Amino acid sequence: MPHLSRLRLGFNVDHVATLRNARGGAFPDPVRAALLAVEAGADGITAHLREDRRHMRDEDMARLKREISKPLNFEMAATDDMVAIALDTRPHACCLVPERRIERTTEGGLDVAGGHDHLKIVTAELLKARVRVSLFIEPSLEAVRASRSIGAPVIEFHTGAWCDALAHGEAGRAGHEFARIAEAAALARGQGLECHAGHGLDFATARIVAALPEIAELNIGHFLIGEAVFIGLSAAIAKMRAAMDEGRRLTADQA
Repeated sequence: MPHLSRLRLGFNVDHVATLRNARGGAFPDPVRAALLAVEAGADGITAHLREDRRHMRDEDMARLKREISKPLNFEMAATDDMVAIALDTRPHACCLVPERRIERTTEGGLDVAGGHDHLKIVTAELLKARVRVSLFIEPSLEAVRASRSIGAPVIEFHTGAWCDALAHGEAGRAGHEFARIAEAAALARGQGLECHAGHGLDFATARIVAALPEIAELNIGHFLIGEAVFIGLSAAIAKMRAAMDEGRRLTADQA
């Protein structure tokens, strides 16, 4: 069984910017939220600079890179424009994600098979600049194999289908989706890929997915920002950190 290392928490600040942009102006400041999250126990900050700039802005990314003390994970589409911004910003990592203007949020993983050649070029360019690359993919064996061929050292599994099934009380579908995640994570570990996971996670699901020893990092944003309305951001981060640690610890005790 793989060694159960501490599970990292990446806090996604996108929807702090969504709140700011709803009224315009400068508040609430996503960089201030990032600094608070780091102080509360987040291991890194994730931010998605979209083509339409619906939440994060270019200056937000520059400030995050300049002001936070933890790694910055720059989520982006694999376009020439975004690659240029990433190369100028030089974040710790770039996570390549699919992007459609009509979607409210990222609805699934990259088509790593169909976009293989282009993604391989983008990945190589970023890696050459010493920016770590991850691919946001569906939890399938095919997607893991394609990701390995592309050359990215990290993959992030889209957990949205599993979380949605649980939220709707569909136990059978939830079991199937979680089995897909577990199987894909095991293959990825065997292929030498680092595994992350994110999308739709809350305290309960983060605790469950922490049981998978192959998963090294969870990236969570919308839920934590929602919880912050009721209990404050620091408390929400601390509670998530505790849920993740508990899931990891229980699994270690059973190993």
